[in-house]
Amino acid sequence: MIHYKRLILITLIAVSCQSSGQLKIEGSINNALEEASAAETISQSPLIWTIEDAGNDNNLYGLDSHGKIVKQIAITNASNIDWEDLTSDSKGNIYIGDFGNNNEKRKHFRILKIKKEDLKNKAVQVDIIEFTLPKKQDSKDFEAFFLFQNTFYIFSKETKKFIVLKVPNSVGKHEATIIYDFNLEGKDNKITSADISEDGKTIVLLNHDKLWKLSNFDEDNFFSGDIEELKFDHNSQKEGICFKNHHSVLITDERDGGEGGNIYSFKID
Repeated sequence: MIHYKRLILITLIAVSCQSSGQLKIEGSINNALEEASAAETISQSPLIWTIEDAGNDNNLYGLDSHGKIVKQIAITNASNIDWEDLTSDSKGNIYIGDFGNNNEKRKHFRILKIKKEDLKNKAVQVDIIEFTLPKKQDSKDFEAFFLFQNTFYIFSKETKKFIVLKVPNSVGKHEATIIYDFNLEGKDNKITSADISEDGKTIVLLNHDKLWKLSNFDEDNFFSGDIEELKFDHNSQKEGICFKNHHSVLITDERDGGEGGNIYSFKID
């Protein structure tokens, strides 16, 4: 049986302009990036990596902790159909999830691999991992993924029940495997980004006004353990999440007029 733990977070009175509910503002993302759609860090680098989604440039951006662009890498052999999330491996390679599908008509999806040694360059060619859905599966919109035991786990963006895909980390063409579907309790539960801790024991799934922390799961049955809902007391178009350390995460949101466009930190225990 799945034990669902709802944590009710007490709203604290803001004592600084650097806090927003339980979220701490670490920096404001450069104004050139209106739609920061992901967040990822790798070992031995202080940068926070991000991308923009459909309709924007084919660039990977490295931000400092205050949101300033200090690195810009152009992808020369793959266009931005709808880039939605980032993940990385233990070697420091970065992967772009090109699987956004707002109209749910897309049939072919891609994951783009940028090798760690290429992150020093201004323009790179990526390795491409392609996948399709099983034949009887309707097309879905995907915005979140992470890498676990050299396999990508990709989450569909649904109001209620969502599916989880499994795709091998191997260049070439694949048919994704649906490992299960799941329905989180509550409303407005669309997953917009995801990450797994370095030790593979904790998962975070992002939503606009909350995240879910998954722990004590068995192998890749991620919803077999403890599921905690952590609310932000703050609602914006949050599209990127990654672990800062074992106790906290970094979150980015898109800019909407004078709102958003920030890097936040958030304690998960």
